[in-house]
Parts: sequence; structure tokens; C-alpha cells
Amino acid sequence: MTPRITYFGHATILIEVGEARLLTDPILRRAILGGIIRRAEAAPEIESPDAVLLSHQHADHLDLRSLRMLGAATEVIAPRGAGKRLRRGGMTAVREVEAGEIESVRDIEVVATPAVHDGRRFPFGRPVEALGYDIRGGGARIYFAGDTDLFPGMAALTGVDVALLPIGGWGGNEMGAGHLDPERAAEAAALIGPRVAIPIHWGTLLRADLHRRDRDLHGPPAEEFRARMAELAPETEIRVLDPGESYELKD
Repeated sequence: MTPRITYFGHATILIEVGEARLLTDPILRRAILGGIIRRAEAAPEIESPDAVLLSHQHADHLDLRSLRMLGAATEVIAPRGAGKRLRRGGMTAVREVEAGEIESVRDIEVVATPAVHDGRRFPFGRPVEALGYDIRGGGARIYFAGDTDLFPGMAALTGVDVALLPIGGWGGNEMGAGHLDPERAAEAAALIGPRVAIPIHWGTLLRADLHRRDRDLHGPPAEEFRARMAELAPETEIRVLDPGESYELKD
């Protein structure tokens, strides 16, 4: 199978590589916890993947109702310490991992990578690390960063074909420590050196009170990312995907 990446918005990406179908941080409903809504309709119905890759426990990444829509027996690979919440929420096949550990999904290796981000469930959750994932096999390496700040260890990811890099947030919020903005995402791309960079985590989710009056959140982060990439990582191809759009990695 030609490696195929389908972006459903925010950090929800279907990665089809080798014999495996992997879904990251599924947010499949129109409205989620805390009055956060999608700009568009809910994501289309997705056939249950071989595994879900969960980066951390924030409400815009871990939505139990979205996970249950995939089926309670859907396998979830998640940071160590997140399993209790997932099992209480009805998920029955949870694998907990730490950075550096490797899990197999069909013919694909999934390597948990560090992330610099507070991964606890706010406001009262206990500390649980956030993760990214380095997906290897099927003729490709794909890095899903989850939520993270820039850190020197990204340089160890050289050899990645596609980097899925967060460039913004939701609701017009400014991104502070623990996040990538367009400039820091371009710096991350310069460290990693992927063939292709796809910006994620931008332009999809809004606070409900912004939905009617803020219509321009979709474009500017991607435009700024393009500009910074031209300066810092000009050899990397940029693919900006709209929700529902796919990209196939060619040889």
C-alpha cells in the first residue's frame, strides 16, 4: 500500500501504511468538553482502525465519546498512566507506553517519542507524560508530534519522510510554553529534516463563543508556517491539508 495520510482536523489523522491503519488523537464529534466545537461538521464515520495513537490527555486530544464511537475493543496506545482513565471510559484494549518503547501494529513499528508538554488531564489530573510517535514500516517513516514544544532531541528523528507538526491551537488562543507555533514548528522541521511537513493542530476547533464572530482562523497559521519554512527548512516540501483531504507519499 502506498503510504496515505488523511487529515480530519486538529490532531486527528488517519495514517495508512503497510498493512496498518492508525488513527491519532480522534476528535470525531462536533462539540467536545469545555464548549469547544469544530468549525465544520463532525468528522465522517471512520472504520475502526488497527490502533489509536493517543498523545496525551487534554480534552482536545482525548475524547472518550469519540473513542467509543470507534468501538470499545479498539486498541489504544497511550502514555503510561493514561490507561486508568481510558478503561474507566469503556476502552478495553489499552497498551501503555513510555518514550523509547516500541509497539507493533500489524507489520508496522510504533516508537513512542518524547514530547515537551504537560500531558495531565486538567484541572485535577495527576502528571502523565505526553508523547509523540515515530511510525516505521511499509516503506516510510512518519512522525506524529502530538503536542510539544521545540526540543533538541528532535534532531534524533532524522530520516523521517513525513513530519506532522502542530502549528497553532484552538479558539484563537496564543500558544505558549509546551507548544509549537509556526516559527517553532519550522525550527523543528529544520532539526528533523523530513521530506514533507504537514501542519496540524490549527484552524479546526473553536470556543463556542467565537464560532459566529471569528471566521479567519484557518488561513494565517499555515501562511506563516510556509514563510518560516522557506527561511529555515527550504528543502522540505510543505503540504497543507484541509479536513478530509489526503496525501500519498510517493517514492
